[in-house]
Amino acid sequence: MENNKKDRYESVSGKGYKSKKPVKKRKRNKPVFSNLKNYIGIAIGIVCIALVAIYVNGTVYYTTHFYKGTHINGIDVSKLTADEVENAIKDYELTITERGKEKSATYIETLAGKDIDMKVVSRESLDNLVKEQNQFVWFTATGTNHEEKQMIEYDSDKLAEFVNNLKGLDSKYADKPTNASISDYNNGYTIVEAKQGNFLNKKKTIECLENTISSLKEKVDLDKEGCYRVPNIASDSEQLTTVLNQLNKYTGTTITYNFGDTQEVVDGSVISGWLVVDGNNVSLSKEKVDEFVDSIRKKYDTIFSNREFKTTYGKTVEVKGGDYGWWLNTAKESEGLMQQIENGESGERKPVYYQEAASHDKKDYGDSYVEINLTSQHLFVYKDGQKVLDTDFVSGNVSTKHGTHTGTYGITYKERYSVLVGETYESTVSYWMPFDEDIGMHDAIWKSQFGSNFYKTDGSHGCINLPYLTAKKIYGYVEKGTPVIVYELPGTESGSVTYQNSSEIAQAAIEAIDAIGTVTKNSGDTIKDARYMYNKINSDAKKYVTNYDKLQAAEKKFKEYSN
Repeated sequence: MENNKKDRYESVSGKGYKSKKPVKKRKRNKPVFSNLKNYIGIAIGIVCIALVAIYVNGTVYYTTHFYKGTHINGIDVSKLTADEVENAIKDYELTITERGKEKSATYIETLAGKDIDMKVVSRESLDNLVKEQNQFVWFTATGTNHEEKQMIEYDSDKLAEFVNNLKGLDSKYADKPTNASISDYNNGYTIVEAKQGNFLNKKKTIECLENTISSLKEKVDLDKEGCYRVPNIASDSEQLTTVLNQLNKYTGTTITYNFGDTQEVVDGSVISGWLVVDGNNVSLSKEKVDEFVDSIRKKYDTIFSNREFKTTYGKTVEVKGGDYGWWLNTAKESEGLMQQIENGESGERKPVYYQEAASHDKKDYGDSYVEINLTSQHLFVYKDGQKVLDTDFVSGNVSTKHGTHTGTYGITYKERYSVLVGETYESTVSYWMPFDEDIGMHDAIWKSQFGSNFYKTDGSHGCINLPYLTAKKIYGYVEKGTPVIVYELPGTESGSVTYQNSSEIAQAAIEAIDAIGTVTKNSGDTIKDARYMYNKINSDAKKYVTNYDKLQAAEKKFKEYSN
């Protein structure tokens, strides 16, 4: 005991125990690690309590709410109660954006669920879907896509009625689309752009709204959803481009007809009215081309027409009838014109004629013609406007009703040594120039007098009988187509007579014999004509035939060939 007390004291001086002082007891600190453990424990406890609270809260929450990510028939019902889903359907509103008439303009219309009697089909089915969830594993659960037979119902007739009343189906607010097309002709054709318009496709619109409503979406843009009618033919249509190119090829052709000082131009403005489009093909209407060709026939044909003719006597007469004049071959011309247009060949075109005249002027007979006055029994030949010959003649015998016809004709052809055959006669002439079927001008070596009024009782069968040498000259002036104008002019009767003497008549035989030339096995017809001419002339004229021996020699030589 004493020792213990002793221990409690320490000598102050170090020399015995004169003075003693108590010594304080030192405290020992706890280790840091021990304190950290306490903190961690507390924190873990708090976290556990929080987790338990969260879990309990989640368990309670998902007892009445759908899991996150839950969809019913595509409708997102995440974290909604059955009441909230039902109310959302009852209070549903859909904002509809429509295309306006003007570019970038829109119409906004609203569809309320009540407008179409929209409601949940079965509240019980919603409750059952919530109950089917295992709320105790909510923290690991993922949403489920439920497919209910029908969750939402509405009056489809009222939806259709609502759609009918949309601005996009009202012509006051909406324009229907128009197809791309080809313009009317205006110095060519162009493509008229298609117009989209803003008119809804009712069927597509109803389908779009049904899908939107079924998923409870709050907005829909009918333009983006493709609910509008569209043009059937787009501006870049291959068919349109093909047709356009063909149309412009046809109408790019210009064809010019020249009728004297008048022109008829067949260009795009005319051709455009003749074109027929059938699918991808463009063609010319033959009927339209025929109509055009017939119009120029009516306008410019002069065949069979009556003419005002100023005679050499100074008086003007109306010459009726005759087949002289322009006569268009309409069938051939239509064919040729169509071919030229189809080939795209521009330029001047000369029509195809059955028969041509001298001029397209009012005087279509021109200034080279034969003028025959039946009254005076006198004719004139004009060449390039100058009178080069005139002579008396004998025309058709009027007493036997063979009078020569008046009218304007053209020389059909001309021929040497032609045999004229009638009902009661057969005669060979040296110069034959027909103009009115089997009526024509020719030499008449059997006549010695021409002119006066011989035609009344001693005329021909209708032909114009001429002195031999005169017929020869006329033959040299005329060609196929030379106009022959035959008329009567009372008051010009004449007693003038032209005589044909024997030496002139003899020329017919002389020239026929000279025409034989060198005799060959092919000389039969020429020798026969020469013999005919010699035999035909009168005995006095035979005296003037200086080459008769050539005819005899030719006949002998040809006979040798025949043997």
